[in-house]
Amino acid sequence: MTQEFKLQDLTSNPGPLGLYGFALTTILLNIHNAGFYGISVMIMAMGVFYGGIAQLIAGIMEWKKGNQFGAIAFTSYGSFWLTLVFIWIAPNFGLPKANNIEMGCYLLFWGIFTLMFFFQTFNGKKVGIILFGSLTLLFFLLAIGNFTQNETILKIAGFEGILCGLVAFYEASALMINEKYKKNILPM
Repeated sequence: MTQEFKLQDLTSNPGPLGLYGFALTTILLNIHNAGFYGISVMIMAMGVFYGGIAQLIAGIMEWKKGNQFGAIAFTSYGSFWLTLVFIWIAPNFGLPKANNIEMGCYLLFWGIFTLMFFFQTFNGKKVGIILFGSLTLLFFLLAIGNFTQNETILKIAGFEGILCGLVAFYEASALMINEKYKKNILPM
């Protein structure tokens, strides 16, 4: 006679951690893109520690839970933040600065990558569709703005990026609040 054991996953949902890391870093960077302040150590620290490392941790936790979408999304966008900060600081160490064409390509390919995630959200919650749709638009606007060096497009991207970050903030908050109260207080 064999005994059957069932394991129950009692770990928490890593989604809010990854979403908050993305949300806060995206909002703060895009306040810069909208023209309210310059790039400073504040944005870079958020990019490394909360946008970067926290999302990497959330992605690893999503992998452990068997969530391929969450694992790839969080580890990829965590890596995005780390690479972006490295691109900004690398010239201080003697590496050549990225020009507008290089940055445009970097952002364009992140936009194409994000578009693939956007297509995958169609069978999910509306907030996910809005989040990945707005993030796709953000990357394409930033790519066009970098290719053309058009300050108006970059400023529009900044305001659109703030909205994208707020959507991620809402989703993270909804996940936490709805879980805490065991009912849908914030619709998704």
